[in-house]
Amino acid sequence: MSPEFKTAFKNSVPVMMGYLVLGFAFGLLLSSVGLGWPWALAMSLLIYAGALQFAAVGFFAAKLGLVQVAIASLFINIRQAFYGLSLLKKFADTGWRKPYLIHALTDETYALLTTIPVPDGLDAKRYYLYLSALNHSYWVSGSVAGALVGGAVQFDTRGVAFSLSALFVVLAIENYKARRQILPFVIGAVAASVAMMTVSSANMLITAIVLSLVMLFALRSRIEQGEDDG
Repeated sequence: MSPEFKTAFKNSVPVMMGYLVLGFAFGLLLSSVGLGWPWALAMSLLIYAGALQFAAVGFFAAKLGLVQVAIASLFINIRQAFYGLSLLKKFADTGWRKPYLIHALTDETYALLTTIPVPDGLDAKRYYLYLSALNHSYWVSGSVAGALVGGAVQFDTRGVAFSLSALFVVLAIENYKARRQILPFVIGAVAASVAMMTVSSANMLITAIVLSLVMLFALRSRIEQGEDDG
């Protein structure tokens, strides 16, 4: 077992805890509308977007048209167009791995890639691939297992989605431990609060992201100075 794989697995454990539970919940929900484990497998392999996959169950139930699904999907996942740009340089020399790294980029994988540095002596390209693939495998495994169990037993899944919030809390703590910078967290809190008070819940996430980016760019020199001092 390569050191890149060992390190990737160790760093991905918090994501594994969240993805297995959330994937399981998605599988249960999917089975509740009459779609079995092959659908869970295909969606988790090809779509691999937690919020969108949960929303897709509602799309199926409502029998929405392709145009409506496409528009809804764009707004649900448009946030990745913002933070994905910051990884262009990191993925520039990854060769044949690059298409998959782009496909496998999720909020949680992005958090790990940007907050935990690759240890000296490790092949960064292999580490990125292993980390992305491991996280992807957790989601696929959880969703397929949930669909299989859901086909045989009825479950009440209310409250399970809170695992996603808990996962982000863990990643935020790890981020702070790695950087010891409080300002980005303050910016995120302010942006989220402003978005909650000024726009509808449907537009809150994208508004908070845009506000965060504006403030991060405006305070970039101060943030970088804090990192240098640390």
